[in-house]
Amino acid sequence: MKDTIRKALLAGTWYHASPGELKRQIETFAAEAPSFEEEYKKTLLAVVTPHAGIDYSGRVAACAWKAAAGRSYDTVIVIGPSHRARFKGAAVYGGSGYESPLGIVPVDQELAARLVESGQGVVIEGDDGRIPENAIELQVPFIQVMLPGVPFVPVTMGTQDRKTCDGLAAAIIDSIGDRRVLIAASSDLSHYLGYEEAVKTDSDTLAYLKRRDIEGFYLSVERGLSQACGSGAMAVAMTVAQARGCDETRVLSYANSGDVTGDKSGVVGYAAVAFFRNDESGDERRHDGSTEEGMPELTDREKRDLLGIARARIEENLTEKRTGDTITPTALMKQPRGAFVTLKKRGMLRGCIGMIEPSKPLHKTVADMARAAAFDDPRFPPLAPSELDEITFEISVLTPLREIRDVEEVEVGRHGLYIVKGGRAGLLLPQVALEQHWDRTTFLEETCRKAGLSGKAWKDRDTVIYVFSAEVFGEYY
Repeated sequence: MKDTIRKALLAGTWYHASPGELKRQIETFAAEAPSFEEEYKKTLLAVVTPHAGIDYSGRVAACAWKAAAGRSYDTVIVIGPSHRARFKGAAVYGGSGYESPLGIVPVDQELAARLVESGQGVVIEGDDGRIPENAIELQVPFIQVMLPGVPFVPVTMGTQDRKTCDGLAAAIIDSIGDRRVLIAASSDLSHYLGYEEAVKTDSDTLAYLKRRDIEGFYLSVERGLSQACGSGAMAVAMTVAQARGCDETRVLSYANSGDVTGDKSGVVGYAAVAFFRNDESGDERRHDGSTEEGMPELTDREKRDLLGIARARIEENLTEKRTGDTITPTALMKQPRGAFVTLKKRGMLRGCIGMIEPSKPLHKTVADMARAAAFDDPRFPPLAPSELDEITFEISVLTPLREIRDVEEVEVGRHGLYIVKGGRAGLLLPQVALEQHWDRTTFLEETCRKAGLSGKAWKDRDTVIYVFSAEVFGEYY
């Protein structure tokens, strides 16, 4: 670490160079933001805040920082993407402070050093301080006004792949201990979509954050359905918040550039999101432990174990060697659940087989469906040993089927469909509608066609329609 100060490279362009004007603008935005007095009973663990020019995203950013104002923190860790410098992994600034027109925010060099020494691949920033980075610099004035005197650790992500995210999250969790640390993920949302499309895309993205569905968020980003320049920073914030007991997420504010400029032809989305822990409520929480249908949610460890079971079963079939049971199923993994296992090769479908009814323990269902997807899907030849290293797995764990009478109950993105008429039946998983950008009617029609029926068969009186939800998670390289 060095005794150097990073200059305010964007002052006068992205935000005011005048200290008085800059402070007045932030204070005005904060005064306009909602009051968060009730939230002070909760521990604020992390926020998502945008980083466009302050005239564009400042009002939204102020909502995130106002939620933190008045709280006691030892340090703020600001995580953002690298827009201009190219490098792999995550890097901390190695100097002693960051400058803005309002003065200097000291860098918590002790914590920064811990991140580097964690063994998780975090390095010291390599540039000499002459490359501007709005993801970090735009947060500095807000820290100075809303959390005066609090030092910070600036972390820039050169790559936002799963390995980098997991390593950075592990480094933070291991390094902060019981210190009072706020994680701030610096990210804008969708870029240059039309206004209505941007609002829909950003709403779908924020739904993952509200559910704290980390695996679903990774999957949605990989498929291009969720757009965020700091998606990795958001994933790290969610992961760290979950590890620290997060049990409530609130979207504090959402807007896009079209709301500011009036030009809605190609907009950029902004959101302020807060991750809380309700210390007074103990473990009596619904959203951290169950799905919307009341089914228990899998932990990240259970998801990793199920993916390991799927891969091991296929390897056993290809090598004809019993690998042995190296994973001990948890009580939840022993519960009967329906599930689908999807195989992909270079991102393309290579097999998908599932069991709808919860007739076997979940870990056995996953093992059997993995083998079936690899060798019994009639659309593809059996998987060859040479393909295994190119295969990634996705698992969809289903809630029980629920018959509906009114198709208005179908929520695209949340529900899968199972449609039955006569001796024909068709099923489509919830993520299919998102991938194909279908509305409700198209989703119903395509599920009917999957069953070999007319696309309009869902309207027939003798057609039975079921909905279900799914926890979707997978391997993403």
